[in-house]
Formats: sequence, structure tokens, C-alpha cells
Amino acid sequence: MKISIGTKIKQGPWGGGNLFAINLKDYLVKNGHQVVNNLEDSNIDIILITEPRRTSESSAYTHIDVENYLKYVNNSALVIHRINECDERKNTNYVNKYLIRANSIADYTVFVSEWLKNLYLDQGLNKRNNFVVPAGANKKIFNSINYMPWNKSEKLKIVTHHWGANWNKGFDIYQKLDEMIALSEYKNLISFTYIGNLPKNFTFKNSNVISPLAGEELSNEIKKHHVYLTASINEPSGNHHIEGAQCGLPLLFINSGGIPEYCQGYGVQFENYNFEDSLKELIQNYNIHLENNINYPFSAEKMSKEYEDLIFEMTENKEELLKKRIFTNKKTKLGAYAYNLKRNIRGLV
Repeated sequence: MKISIGTKIKQGPWGGGNLFAINLKDYLVKNGHQVVNNLEDSNIDIILITEPRRTSESSAYTHIDVENYLKYVNNSALVIHRINECDERKNTNYVNKYLIRANSIADYTVFVSEWLKNLYLDQGLNKRNNFVVPAGANKKIFNSINYMPWNKSEKLKIVTHHWGANWNKGFDIYQKLDEMIALSEYKNLISFTYIGNLPKNFTFKNSNVISPLAGEELSNEIKKHHVYLTASINEPSGNHHIEGAQCGLPLLFINSGGIPEYCQGYGVQFENYNFEDSLKELIQNYNIHLENNINYPFSAEKMSKEYEDLIFEMTENKEELLKKRIFTNKKTKLGAYAYNLKRNIRGLV
């Protein structure tokens, strides 16, 4: 099958959506599918919309591009819309409405968590053909090989990492932890390392800061620590804590967004008001949570297999899906001329 993934893949440290596209592409190619990231070919079977906002650096095409492709090139291609973003994550007020509009051309919709799915359904997204496929990280890179658990004679090393520098990534808690380290109760007990980008004009006083890392460099750095912390607010899923857990680290995670769906049973959950008590609980029961993490289930392989299964299911139900499309398929001569002219110009560049 020919599958188009709508992501401009970046090399090096980037966001979770970029890793999703890399992992899914590698899996699909390995299993005999042809993968592109454009709409140039006339024989695409599946179009996966990952970022329909033209202003995003990762967007390979928008939902409008997809609709024009269906109208003027290939109306039998099937469309999946993956939603992994929301206003609640960064305190914006336009993302949800935009994605709901973009979703009108989707035959199937995939969310990265039940929390995110319910959020969009409550705000009016079409209720048909909605699925949750959890995110996952590459186990060839993020695994517990060479990970050394806490021996309780050295400081407990806590780590987190983020590409994005929005305050909602958890900086209120990270700042609190940074301040705790200076207290007599903790200065010889714990340390904290932050890997990634920081908010503008923000600095840590007592913590280690490392520039963004990716791949094996990131994995190796995570494994130098003992506990993985995430305080990200309204995170639809997040890749960071998955990578930490797959490296073998017990999780200290906030009860917010889709994060508990990925972390429950593999560490200690906290709220803003009880962070310190939750940290103490994790320290007390470290070995129990360490053992539980051996069975951490979320991987890129599992995620990609679920996407492939959905693709096969869509193909089997193709005739019915095409009949039930709700967006307009009305063609105009002017629209066809403009679209084909645009395609021809792109082909010359």
C-alpha cells in the first residue's frame, strides 16, 4: 500500500510528533508498504493527516490540500486524522476549533489518549470512527540495557526532558524541586537534571541543565539517572515519560491530561499540592516501582502495528467509508485548473 504521512521529518532533537512519524514510517516500510510525505502521487491509498496547520514547521500538507487531492486527483484515497494537540496544553484558544474543522474530511480519527478523545467529543467533534492508539518509543534506542538502578547510598538522580519550553510543560513543579534541593533535608538526598529547552528568562539555581538531546545520546543520558519526573499539564500523551520508563526508570508523574493513561502502575502519581509527599513515597518504595517497570507496555512497534491494523480495517471497509463521507466533493472547473496548475508548478521547482 502507498501511505502518505503528513509530517516534514526533522533530524535531531524535535517534538514527539516528529518521532511518531519516524517510527511509523520505519515500521511501515519494514512491512512492505511505500511511504511518502506529500500528495504528489495519484495512487495514494491512505493519507495520514498529522498537522493540518500550515504555520507549523512539521506540516507537510493541510486538510485543504487533502480535500483538493480527493476532489481533483484521487477520490478513493482514505484519510486518517491523528490528533495529538489541544488548546488546553498551551493555554491557546484556537487549536481545538481548527482541528475540529480539519477533521471533517477524515474517514477515521485517531487520538493519543482517551482524555484527549473525550475532550474533543465534548467540544463537538464527529463521533464516528474514533479510535485511541497510544504513543510509543523505539525500544531499540530507549531500553534498560546498561541502566543502573539506585543503590540508596548515592543521591537519587531525578531527570526529565522536553523539547517545548512552554511553562505548562511542568516548570512550576520543576522550579519547586529545584528549590527543595537547597534544603538541608534534600541536598544530600536528591539531584535534578533538566534536558531540553527552557522558558525565556527562566533559570534553575540548584539543578543540572543539558541542551536538547535525541536518540542514543538522550537514552544514554536518561539512564544515568534513577527516577523520571513529568509534571506536564494537560499533555495529550507525551513521549518524554514513555522514553524514561522504557529506559527502566520508575515514574513520578502528575495527574493531568493523558499522562496517567501511560504512567499508572509504573510509579507514583502526584497533584501539585502533594508533590513532596509523592516523592517521599517513591523513594520509600523505589524497588517495587523499579520491578513493575520491567513490563512497561508502550512501544513504537506496538503503536505502529495498531496503525497498520487500522489501515487494513479501513481498506476492508473502503466502499462503505466512501459512501459515508460528509465533506463536499463538488468539483469546479476553476478549482481543478487552479489545483493542477499548483501541482505543475511544484513539479518544476
